[in-house]
Amino acid sequence: MAVCADDFFKAANLDKPRDTIKSKVGSNVTLINVMQLPGLNTLGISLARIDYAPLGENPPHSHPRTTEILTVLEGNLYVGFVTSNPNNTLFAKVLNKGDVFVFPKGLIHFQFNPIHDKPAVALAALSSQNPGAITIANAVFGSKPLISDDILAKAFGGEGDN
Repeated sequence: MAVCADDFFKAANLDKPRDTIKSKVGSNVTLINVMQLPGLNTLGISLARIDYAPLGENPPHSHPRTTEILTVLEGNLYVGFVTSNPNNTLFAKVLNKGDVFVFPKGLIHFQFNPIHDKPAVALAALSSQNPGAITIANAVFGSKPLISDDILAKAFGGEGDN
C-alpha cells in the first residue's frame, strides 16, 4: 500500500563515466539492484555499468544467483568464464564495441581491458534482483578469519610452513 512511483525510478547517471583511479584492479562497478531500486523486488532483474581503466579488470568472480549478459559500450574487453569441475574449460573472447557475451549462473568469470591507453565501458544485465558477487581472490585470501596458509599452500600446489 505504501508503494509509489519513486520505488521504480533512480536518477542513476549511468551515462556518466565512473572513477577507476582509486580501484586496485582498475575498474568501477555501478550496480543497480533491489537495494538501490525497490521496484525490482521479485522481478528477477538488475543491471550494472562497469568502467575499466586502460589495462583495468573486473577480476575473477562469480554470481551465485544469476546469469549475466554483458554488452560492450566503449572500447574492447577480453572476457571469459571457466566451466565447473572436472573440465575447468576456459571460454574466452575479445569483444568490441557492441558485442555481447553471456556468463552462465555461478561460473567464475572476468573482464579485462587489454588496451593500454583507452578506457572501456560495459553494461551488464543480470537475471536476479540481488545477484550477489564473490570475488575469488578476496574470498580466498581475505576471509575473516584467514584461511590457514597450510590449507592454501596445499590447495594451490605450494609448500606450507611445515
